[in-house]
Amino acid sequence: MPETTETAEPAAPFSTRIREATAREHEEAENSTFITDMLAGVLGIDSYRRYTAQLWFIYRALEEHSAGLADDPVAGPFITPELARTAELERDLAHLAGPGWREQLDPLPATTAYAARIEECARTWPGGYIAHHYTRYLGDLSGGQVIRGHAEKLWDLPHRGDGVRFYVFDGIGNPAAFKREYRALLDRIGADELEQRRILDEGKRAFVLNRAVFTELAGEFAARRPG
Repeated sequence: MPETTETAEPAAPFSTRIREATAREHEEAENSTFITDMLAGVLGIDSYRRYTAQLWFIYRALEEHSAGLADDPVAGPFITPELARTAELERDLAHLAGPGWREQLDPLPATTAYAARIEECARTWPGGYIAHHYTRYLGDLSGGQVIRGHAEKLWDLPHRGDGVRFYVFDGIGNPAAFKREYRALLDRIGADELEQRRILDEGKRAFVLNRAVFTELAGEFAARRPG
């Protein structure tokens, strides 16, 4: 009788694996009390201004090391100027908080921890940096557009203008095509199976860190409510 050999199931594309691995954490972050209340108009524009300020610390951590990673074989292909958000956040903050916005910046403890982890990965672990890059920028190009739409309507902010420029990617003409190419880059990532699993875990950690920021923001604004 001829021998039969079992063939292993081909591994799913890495873009699929990271999406599925982080699905639960992603959903929990999206459904956080703070985001739900902010987008419902319960908390007022102060909540949006405070949230935008926290994003400045997070994206500064992501982007201040990007030039140094441009030639890295793992991280380099993902570094594109079209994604850079720090300058847009600064325009938004100037609109939302006035010319003295920098003096008003105050990171929450969770924001400081989040930014520190991004910086650590940027300095020491390009694969981990990509986990944070993925969770932030693909989210901005997708669910971030929902936040932009709500902010424009709730607080009469100019359409795709100052106050919501963080969510406007003028350098990306076709976001759907850009996201497809980004996922293709993930599928070609130069990492073995063990390293890929580490990146998946870091992707989960990124959402946990993000949710911690939402939790602290929720606590801060709950304390401001009368009664």
